[in-house]
Amino acid sequence: MQKIRLMALGGLDEDGKNMYLVEIDGDIFVVDAGLKYPSESEQLGIEYIIPDFTYLLEHQDRVKGIFISHGHDDVMSALGHLLTVMDIEVYATALTARILEDEFKLHKIKNKHIHIVKRNDTFKVAGHTIHTFPVMQSIADGVGFAFETDSGMIVYTSEFVFDYDFLNEAFSMDINALSKLGQSNVLVLMSESRGAKREGYTAPKHRISDHIDHYFEESDRRIVVTLYRQNLFRIMEILELASKYNKKVFFYDPDHVRLLRTVNELGYYKIPKDVIISQEEYDNERKDVVCVVSGSGNEVFKLMNNIAIGEDDIIELNEHDIVIIASPVVPGTEKDATAMENDLYKAGVSIVKLNAKEILSMHASIEDLKMMLYLIRPKYYLPIKGEYSDLINNADIAVDMGYTPDKIIILDNGQFATFEGSRLASTSDQIELEDKAIDASDMRDVSGMVLKDREKLSTDGAIICGVVLDFNTKKIIGGPDIQSRGVIYLKDADHILSEIGNILISTIKKNVESGSYENMQVRMEAREQISRYVLRSTGKSPMILPAIVEINMGDESGKES
Repeated sequence: MQKIRLMALGGLDEDGKNMYLVEIDGDIFVVDAGLKYPSESEQLGIEYIIPDFTYLLEHQDRVKGIFISHGHDDVMSALGHLLTVMDIEVYATALTARILEDEFKLHKIKNKHIHIVKRNDTFKVAGHTIHTFPVMQSIADGVGFAFETDSGMIVYTSEFVFDYDFLNEAFSMDINALSKLGQSNVLVLMSESRGAKREGYTAPKHRISDHIDHYFEESDRRIVVTLYRQNLFRIMEILELASKYNKKVFFYDPDHVRLLRTVNELGYYKIPKDVIISQEEYDNERKDVVCVVSGSGNEVFKLMNNIAIGEDDIIELNEHDIVIIASPVVPGTEKDATAMENDLYKAGVSIVKLNAKEILSMHASIEDLKMMLYLIRPKYYLPIKGEYSDLINNADIAVDMGYTPDKIIILDNGQFATFEGSRLASTSDQIELEDKAIDASDMRDVSGMVLKDREKLSTDGAIICGVVLDFNTKKIIGGPDIQSRGVIYLKDADHILSEIGNILISTIKKNVESGSYENMQVRMEAREQISRYVLRSTGKSPMILPAIVEINMGDESGKES
């Protein structure tokens, strides 16, 4: 009897950072490796957050492969970080693999082979049979995965919508494949939850063409559109509208053009002839141009904001322009999106902000989730991908479909669902996880202590206090010099700064007189005493940075220690 365990390293009770583990008799299969963008309270110089890989590193001899469902940041953009610390076999469809290769270059990962799988495929890894099945998302080549076990299939849907009118094979959902899975004994269905609050089906409300068609029809106004780079479906809608009304499309981001050329090479979408123009062909005076400003996460809002305030060298706005905001606000982008919108209004352009209630993101709504449950017919249902309320809403959908609560599994990140045979045996095992924050400046992992320091600086400020000592005699020959930033603003607070200097000097003298002076130890002792004094006097707990510079007065070289 096989022992099966399911667990998430990210993606539960949060939006993004998706990473799930399927363990079959000890063999570990990893599904997706994504990032999430920090909320405003978590920013502190952080670019994005990735999962904690500690469990995988501790058991890397059991990790048999990682399976990437599609080419979005929230499911694939932590993979480069993972591959820098461990070697793991990667499985993905053709377009996803091409996007991953660009990620590998960013992380200086060379000669990494990606196993290309088809959208409707069956293959073996470490003796276990794995199936892919097509799902429709906002990017082409999306798949779900099904892992065979003796107790039934473990099915992972990734993101999906049912759109019966869109027949492009690189996007379309294969209902026959889903129905076959449902007939093959499914033990667990792991299904997304981000749209579980929304009534009805997502389609056709995920399309923007009907909402913006009349703006393209106007011949005397330039259009600027903000888009997420990886939303290929909306890019295609823009290109089709431009072709329909004889407009040219200029992509501000050259990576966007490369993505489209890759899609064209793979035969997934034929770019309308002579629609795209280069930067050399672009002119701010042209009225027949649609400018596409795109990026990932808050990058798109920052780029558009620079354009709005006139700090861009390529696009210059004027009052006749129409700016269509087709990049919906996602968690972590709120502040930049608001700043962009304010500056666009100041620029005097016409703003078209697509209503998120009328135009839906390409995630499964209630009827989509019901249809998936109806086709797959699992024994157990495991909601994934979403905030906790999303998971509960998804669970309620299963209840409406006739599932009893004991057949619905709600987990936290790090919590295992353990199956023995075809029965859920336990959800009590859990490991501790710590999010890995990636610094904006150099893409390095930032420790919790660094983030705490940044938080303290952002809320309570810092006090720097320094003196200069004679290295040999330990006599004070300079200072104290006290600098306060973000702590004390009152004009009558000079006595506080003076007392901080007195505390530092008295600490030094006390240790010198007792013969126990040691630079680092004295600074730590002074920091503690100053911190207590400042808290009593101001109610604040700033970062205290004592500096003791020792100069060897007997050596002309000015040796310091």
